[in-house]
Amino acid sequence: MDIQLKRGLLDICVLAAIKDVDSYGYQIIKDISPYVAVSESTLYPILRRLEASEQLTVYSVEHNGRLRKYYRITELGRERIRAFSDEWNEMLAIHEFITKGCGKNG
Repeated sequence: MDIQLKRGLLDICVLAAIKDVDSYGYQIIKDISPYVAVSESTLYPILRRLEASEQLTVYSVEHNGRLRKYYRITELGRERIRAFSDEWNEMLAIHEFITKGCGKNG
């Protein structure tokens, strides 16, 4: 799979994992893993990038004597999910065109 496409899809997966409830890194990995393989070394740069682009915010909560970072989606993040859904319909149309053949020669 094209690396840029996969990168964009992973961003959307992370946003989708926190769209209904704030979460932390390990839980995000558990929530995403049935659908796509993601490691900590992949997840944390994504989280930093999404925070830098203001698609999520971060706050800390004490858990078992340690601070745990929680991630919360922002309105920009929700808008990115909506935009992805709209774009996905176009991708499905392109997929259909490719798999069913193109034009008269298909």
